[in-house]
Amino acid sequence: MKIIDILNQKDVTISFEVFPPKTDDKYAQVEEAARKIASLHPSFMSVTYGAGGGTSKNTAGIAADIQNKYGTPVLAHLTCVSSTRQHVHEMIDVYREKGIENIMALRGDIPKEGRTVFEYDHASQLIYDIKSAAPDLCIGGACYPEGHVECASPSEDILHLKEKVDAGTDFLTTQMFFDNNMLYNFLYRIREAGIQCPVLPGIMPITNKKQVARSVALSGSTIPQRFRMMVDRFGDDPAKMKQAGVIYATEQIIDLISNGVGHIHVYSMNKPEIAAGIMESLSEIIR
Repeated sequence: MKIIDILNQKDVTISFEVFPPKTDDKYAQVEEAARKIASLHPSFMSVTYGAGGGTSKNTAGIAADIQNKYGTPVLAHLTCVSSTRQHVHEMIDVYREKGIENIMALRGDIPKEGRTVFEYDHASQLIYDIKSAAPDLCIGGACYPEGHVECASPSEDILHLKEKVDAGTDFLTTQMFFDNNMLYNFLYRIREAGIQCPVLPGIMPITNKKQVARSVALSGSTIPQRFRMMVDRFGDDPAKMKQAGVIYATEQIIDLISNGVGHIHVYSMNKPEIAAGIMESLSEIIR
């Protein structure tokens, strides 16, 4: 089922993200985590994709299993950094052959060793390529409530976002954020810029003190004082930090739904217990 149809049919949706193993020996472990998350009956699940297609085989395999074995709609990622157009089109064919109707089209992170292929510069080019080759597919794109870390200004970032939407993006999913006001301000600005497609807030439950610095470095997210206090108080006790992180993320989600932002995407990091904690806390709200 196409994600855009799910979003149009329901006022509230919860989806989870998993990432494929980098090596085949970890495949069964990730497959089991995906199965457990799928058993929670999310609206859909997404499966990430390594830079340059390093996990492309496993991405396709995990995504197909989620959809075909467990009956959960799936969103398979596809990145263009260090990928040739030939490889991208081969992956489009693989996804379609496996019955996958939804692709998350991303530029992807620049590898530490630098780019080796320069056939795509921006995600908008990848989105246009996918829509041209397979207009029947549903395409998701990424957006950044506080602006992309590589952009000179939030205004410039919104201009690039408009290019992605105009190229054929059906819906957008945000980078993680920890202050909902950042999202509300962002939604106002993009609607003013003429971007009207659905936007799914990306929520990252921080359950480990070490995640904080990495998350900020990757996303440039603002860390509210309330969040800092939580980490300072519970960060050295893994069990307490996990519980506090799930509660913080759940409170973010409840506030979003209360303010009419009902389609939530959770970066669950292959942790079924995190997904289960959130679903249990929202059981009456999302049913």
